[in-house]
Amino acid sequence: MSEASRPSFSQLVLASGNAGKLAELQAMLGNAVEVIPQSRFVEQEVEETGLTFVENAILKARHAAKASGLPSLADDSGLAVDALGGAPGIYSARYAGGGDSANNAKLLQALQGIPDDQRSARFISVLVLMLHAEDPTPIICEGIWHGRILHEPQGSQGFGYDPLFWVPEMSCASAELSPADKNRLSHRAQAMADLRKRLGLV
Repeated sequence: MSEASRPSFSQLVLASGNAGKLAELQAMLGNAVEVIPQSRFVEQEVEETGLTFVENAILKARHAAKASGLPSLADDSGLAVDALGGAPGIYSARYAGGGDSANNAKLLQALQGIPDDQRSARFISVLVLMLHAEDPTPIICEGIWHGRILHEPQGSQGFGYDPLFWVPEMSCASAELSPADKNRLSHRAQAMADLRKRLGLV
C-alpha cells in the first residue's frame, strides 16, 4: 500500500462487545489508534449468518461502521479441532450456548478418550478493517496459531478456550501466558501484525 493510498485515522470502532478482544487489540495497536467499543453506538450485535470467518467479520465490520460513521475493525475468530472435523469453528463463541466455562466443558466432553496425538487444534483469527459501511475493498488479514487441546483447564489468564489450548513453543497453556507473550504469539497477534504493516504502523 503506497503512502498516498494508506488510510489515515485516529479512531476505530471495534465490532464486538468482547472486553478481552478490546483489550488485546488496543494493546497490539498501541497509541497509534484509539479502539472504541461498538456499544457506544449500538446495543445490538449483528447476526452472524456467514459460513466462514471472513464472511462474519465483514458482516460485523459493516454493521459497526454503519452505526458509528467511523472506520471499523472486526475480528471473527475461533478454535478448529482436527478430531472434531474443524469444530467448533465459526460457532466457537456459542458452542454450548452458555459462555466460556460451558464451551470448555462441552469441548472436553467431545474429546473424551482422544489421546494427545489426536488433539491437534488451531486458533484462527480474521481481521477486517472497513473505512466506511460501503467500503468495497476492506482490508482482510488472517492469523493461525497451532497447538493442541489439553485434558483439563490450566491457567487463569486470557478468555475463551485459552485454558485448554496448549502452546508447544512455550510449553504451557495459552491461559498461562503473560498478556505480552500472548499478544506476541496468538492468532490475533499474527493477524494484527499484518494489519499494522498494511496500515504503515510498523
